[in-house]
Amino acid sequence: MAAGLAGRRQRQLNAQPGLYGPYTFRPASPLSSNQTQRDTAMNHVTSTLMRSAIASGLLALAGCAPAPIYKPATTTVATAPNIVAQSPNQFTNADVIWGGRVVEVRNLADRSEVEIVGYPLDSSQRPKLDNNGGWGRFIAVMPGYVESFNYPTGALVTLTGRITGVRNGNVGEASYVFPLVGVAQSHVWTADEMTAGKSNVSFGIGVGGVIR
Repeated sequence: MAAGLAGRRQRQLNAQPGLYGPYTFRPASPLSSNQTQRDTAMNHVTSTLMRSAIASGLLALAGCAPAPIYKPATTTVATAPNIVAQSPNQFTNADVIWGGRVVEVRNLADRSEVEIVGYPLDSSQRPKLDNNGGWGRFIAVMPGYVESFNYPTGALVTLTGRITGVRNGNVGEASYVFPLVGVAQSHVWTADEMTAGKSNVSFGIGVGGVIR
C-alpha cells in the first residue's frame, strides 16, 4: 500500500506545470563575434563622419577672411625689408606692400617718418606676428605732419609705397640699414580687423572641435 501511495504521489508531481506555467524560458544567445565586429565598425564610421562634418562646418564659418586692402601694381615686388637692406640698388623705385608694428613716429619740417618692424602679411595683407621674428625694420616716409596718436607705438599697419633708397642708422648701439619707402597709402589695423575671419576652433586627434 505504501508503494502505491508513493507511486501516485510521483505521478501527481510529474503532472504539475512548471514554476512559471507552461512557458519555457531559455537564456538569450550571445551576439556572434561577426555581429559585434560589424557593430563596432559601424559606430566608428558614424563617429568619424560626424566629427568630419562638424569640423568642416566650423572651418567654413571661420574661413571668411577679409579681402586684401591693396591691389598689387605691375611694378610691385615681393621682397622683405632685410633683403632690400642688403641689395638696395636692386630694388630702387620698386613698389612694395609691407606691414608691421610701429616703433615710433618722427615729425620733421616737411615730412613725417614712421619706423616700423616689418612682418610678412597674410592673405588679407595683415601683419603675421606669429612668424617667429620680423623681416627687418624700415622707415615709412609720409608727406606733411602725421599725428603720432594715429600711429601709436605697437600699432599694426600695412602700407603701399615705393622704395626710394636706404639710410644708415642705429637700433640701440647697433648699426642698421633702413630701407626708405615713400608711402602712397597706409592702414592701421584695429583689434577686430586683426581677428576677423580667423578661426578660434582647434581640433585634437580623436575628438571634435574645441572652442578656445
